[in-house]
Order: sequence, then C-alpha cells, then structure tokens
Amino acid sequence: MNAEELKNLENSKKTVYERKDDEHIEKAYEYCRGYVSYLDESKTEREAVKASVKLARENGFTEWNFGDKLEKGGRYYLNNRGKNLFLFTVGTESPVKGIRISAAHIDSPRLDLKQMPVYEEGGLGYMKTHYYGGIRKYQWVATPLALHGTVVTMDGSSKEIVIGEDPSDPVFYITDLLPHLGHKDDAKPLGEAIPGEKLNLLSGSRPAADIPAGIKLGILAALNEKYGITEDDFLSAELSAVPSGRARDCGLDRSMICGYGHDDRVCAYPALTALFESMNGPHTLLCILADKEEIGSEGNTGMQCALMNDIIDEIAAAAGVSAAAVRAASKCLSADVSAAYDPNFPEAFEKRNSSLMNCGVVLTKYTGARGKSGTNDASAEFIGWLRAAMAHEDVVWQAGELGKVDYGGGGTVAKFISKQNIETVDLGVPVLSMHAPYEIIAKTDIYEAHRAFAAFNLF
Repeated sequence: MNAEELKNLENSKKTVYERKDDEHIEKAYEYCRGYVSYLDESKTEREAVKASVKLARENGFTEWNFGDKLEKGGRYYLNNRGKNLFLFTVGTESPVKGIRISAAHIDSPRLDLKQMPVYEEGGLGYMKTHYYGGIRKYQWVATPLALHGTVVTMDGSSKEIVIGEDPSDPVFYITDLLPHLGHKDDAKPLGEAIPGEKLNLLSGSRPAADIPAGIKLGILAALNEKYGITEDDFLSAELSAVPSGRARDCGLDRSMICGYGHDDRVCAYPALTALFESMNGPHTLLCILADKEEIGSEGNTGMQCALMNDIIDEIAAAAGVSAAAVRAASKCLSADVSAAYDPNFPEAFEKRNSSLMNCGVVLTKYTGARGKSGTNDASAEFIGWLRAAMAHEDVVWQAGELGKVDYGGGGTVAKFISKQNIETVDLGVPVLSMHAPYEIIAKTDIYEAHRAFAAFNLF
C-alpha cells in the first residue's frame, strides 16, 4: 500500500468546517435560528409539548386518540397529559418492515417548588424548592431565575404562570454566602457546599400589612392579584425555577449557542424537523418526545410507560400485521446528548473516545456506568447499518463515550426501548457544561443532528 492508501485505513476525526463548504455552514447557522426560538419557548416539558404541537399542526399533523382510524399517508400526534408527545406518519410500505423511531426527552434539570413553598425568615420571603434531576447545586446560586409552570385549581381550571422572562418582570434569586464569611465552606467538597435545603428562592421583602407573616402574605397577595390563586393551590401545581433569559450566541464568531435546556431539546428539535422533512418517504415514522428522563423515565409520561407499545399495536392492527413482528423489524435512535470534550477538565475524559465540538453528531454505542451497567449496548449489525445510512447522505458524525471508564456514566431512554425487541442506539449533540443552568452547543453539530435523523428516516 502507498501512503495515501494507508492513511485511508485510519479514522480521522474532522470538523464540519473542514468537511463542508461555506454554503453548508450558512445553512447550519440559519437552521439554528429556528432552534433558538424553540428553545426559548420550551423551558419546561409542558411548554415544549405546546411548541411541538404548534409545529406539527403547521406541517399537517392532526390530533389522534386511541380508537381513531389510521390511514396510509396520515400524519398524527398524541398529546399525553400535556407533558409527553408522540408524532407519527403512516408510510406507504407495510409497517411489518419496521418503524423508524426517534426518541428524545424534553425535561431538563431544574428546581421544582415544594407543595407548601412560601415562608418568611429574618425579614425576607422565600419559596422552598426540591431539585429535579442531576444538578451541581452550587451552580444555581447567585443567578437570576424565572418561575414557569401550571396551577390547577379545585374547579379544574388551569393557570399558566411565567414570571421572570419579560424585561419588566421581577426575577427570583438564591443567595450565596459572601467570601468574607465563607472560608469554612471553601474547604467543603463542591457537592456539600450548598445543601439542597438551601436552594430557597428569594421572593420578597415587603410586608402586605403590619401583621405577623406580612411578607409571606405579600407574596401570596401578589400571586392572587395576578393569577387568582391561594396557598392551597400550590398543592395541585407544577412550578419550576429555571434560568431567566433567552438563549444567546456564544463566542465572537457566533459559532455556538449558550442557553438553558439544551439537554435534551437540542435533540428533540432536530428529531421533529427531520420528521417533517422526511414524512413523505415509504417508512412509517414515529417521533417520541418523552418526559421524566432526568429521573429515570418513570411515571405515565416517561419512556417506561406502555404508550409506545400501545401505539405500535394500533399501527400494526390497522395494517393487519403482527405487532411483535413490527417491533422486531423496527429501528430507533435514542436522541440524547453526549458530553463534549472539555480542555479545562481533561482528567475526566479519554480524548480518543470522546466527542469533540464541531465534529458532528455523536453516536454512542453504549452509555451506563463503569462496567456498562444499566445500558443498552447497540449491536454491531445495527451500527453497520447506521454507518451506511449516514454515509448515504454524507452526514458528519463521530463516535463518543461519556467520560473515562469508572468516572461515572449516564443513562438515556435507549434501554427502555431496546427491551421491546427494537434495535436502538444513542445519537445526539455534544454539549459543554451539561446540566448546568446554561449549557453550550455548536451550531454545526445541531444541524448535523437534523441531517442524521432525516437520513435515518429515509434510508
């Protein structure tokens, strides 16, 4: 072999900028404008479902419920309790040849209000929180926060609450100890410096009247005046504190996006747009936007719920074929982010097998922890098929693991889907500062994710 032939034997990871022309890069940047709008509208899973339904309806999808008829060429969505969404198209070929499934999650780490949150102490009013998902608690102090969510009153009416996003809105805040008095805390491990019970939202300081608990009552009065709710209504509320503000370009070259909730809306949006782009192909397509991934995919809106199987059963019945045969022939991309290599923390990564920013979408054969515990480990046959699909559309992709062996690990929805006898692998966007209040992604990577899901749908 000559030198060039020998070089072709080696995997050489190149950036999108090296592999694509300026026109492609401009398309990537343009695509990200739509993503940023989606991200800003979707700070909770309920908001993400609403934004996704809006896009679906604009692309010809109609609401479907169990018992409704299914037809070839039909475009349907099932809204599960406002927090979990299934979108599917019935292809021209029989579903017994398999369904192409893309499954992302739309919940993100945050601070949920407790059921009785409001109190006052030392002349200040607060709201108690219980953190949701894996966070580094110290990252959530001393930063402006907004309150998003839903309150359901006893008469069944629902009130949507968003406070802290409009420039005229007040924001919330979690105080931190000043460095002059915090030297003892400086010696604590990061995970212990800010206990969970100290993540209390500073919410007021002006008493409503010269009476006991006047500050607390002032907070409740402000909420009652604007939304008509009382303290008891917190018992049937889902309210979350999230970072205030809109997603922004990051870097002088505007090549990255800084925002809250990239994990995992940075995969949900490409899965959606790829569905819209490829829905006229022959295959039956199913896009799942799931809740509760950050806490184990539990409950009736998470991926451990039976709804995916129920929908596949309905599609199979409408075509007069075996649902078990449909699942056995189906393929799934578990759309979830990967940890991008961070040069500031090289000790946590094994660089050869880590994803790099701007090198395209990441294929992660297995996740889990330490000895691959708790993972779906995708088959070589499925990876080979997927490589061919990516090559067919010249998608820029890379392989990656989540950190060094024995450093930890992560979980996705892949293992729950693969248990249904469906070939499944993780594929998503590399992220810096994953699970922080503000995360970073590269614009080129999210566009390659869109292209990867479209290639998967049509291959």
